[in-house]
Formats: sequence, structure tokens, C-alpha cells
Amino acid sequence: MDIILKYFPNLTERQREQFAALLPLYEEWNAQINVISRRDMEHFYEHHVLHSLAIAKVMPFAPMTEVLDVGTGGGFPGIPLAILFPDARFTLIDSIGKKIKVVSDVISRLGLDNAKALQIRAEKLDGEFDFVVSRAVTTLPEFVPWVKNKISRSHYNKLRNGILYLKGGDLAGELFTFRHKVKVWDIADFYAEPFFQTKKVIHLPL
Repeated sequence: MDIILKYFPNLTERQREQFAALLPLYEEWNAQINVISRRDMEHFYEHHVLHSLAIAKVMPFAPMTEVLDVGTGGGFPGIPLAILFPDARFTLIDSIGKKIKVVSDVISRLGLDNAKALQIRAEKLDGEFDFVVSRAVTTLPEFVPWVKNKISRSHYNKLRNGILYLKGGDLAGELFTFRHKVKVWDIADFYAEPFFQTKKVIHLPL
């Protein structure tokens, strides 16, 4: 938890309790289902929670913002963002039922009234959202067609509606098609830990 408070010191007591509850919940589930690699659990707050919250450093979601987390896996980045932004609304989806079972339980036990989890592929989901978030599900050129028709045209956040994507490595080739629209932030500008040296937040307005 200390690493979360280092970069987000103004959390409410409720948010601190929810973030603190994450690790035991995932440890409990990981004993039954390999939701997060056991090796990675040693760095749970840095590699999963803090990484997810890098999106918050570029986009503080306004109240009532509708956010879709595609390929949420164990609930990242959606669950940490839902804790941080209790007045925004989050829909977390994944095609794998056992992952959604975990995510639904974590949402319920944290009392996250602003989040829900669904087992569905992005292409099959109805509805419009202000932002789609995801964490390296696939390449961006492959990801965009899944979600491009799900973005609302009503803009009221500081960034235009679209995709907020967490990705690492050399992205020059992957982003070439979108080079005139995309904006990239180095997460290392927000966090000092070496883990974040090659990691980025990508915003693609749609």
C-alpha cells in the first residue's frame, strides 16, 4: 500500500481501505485460480495497481464518465480506477468466465457500486462509453476495430473521448497508422520505479 500512497496521497479513508483490501482478496482467489502469476504477486501493488492508475495521471475522469475496460483479466486497470474515481462508472468485460467470476467477487466485496463485470466480447457489447481502457490486450491496430463504434460523441473530459491504452516497449511501428492523432506519455515521468521505464499511456481519440 505504501507505494500507492506515495503517488496518490490524498485518498479518502474509504479508498485506502479498498486499496488495502485488494491484496488479500487476490491472494485468496489466486489460491484457487491463477488470476495473477504467483511470481508477480510479490509486486502486486506496483505491477498491477499502480500501473493501472497511470491512466489517472493523464485523465482524471469527471463524474458520470462511462468507462469500458476491455479484456480486463483479473480486473486491471478497471478496479483500481473505479476505486480512485467513485463518481465515474466502469464496465469491465472479458471473454473468459473464470476471470469475470473473480472480478465480480472483488467488485462486490469492495462495495464498488460504480463498477460491474460482464463475460462478453467487446464486439458483442451494446452501449456507448466515453473512454475505453485496456492493458496490452493486443496491438492497437487490431484493438481499435473492436471498440471504435462504442465511443460517445458527447465530450466533457479534458481529453477527447477515445481509447486510453497501457502498453510497453517500442511502439513506433504499432502507432504509425495513428501518428497524427495519438498522444503518448511515459509512465516513468510519473513514477520513479524501474519497472515503468519502458511503459506508456496511449491516448487515441475516436
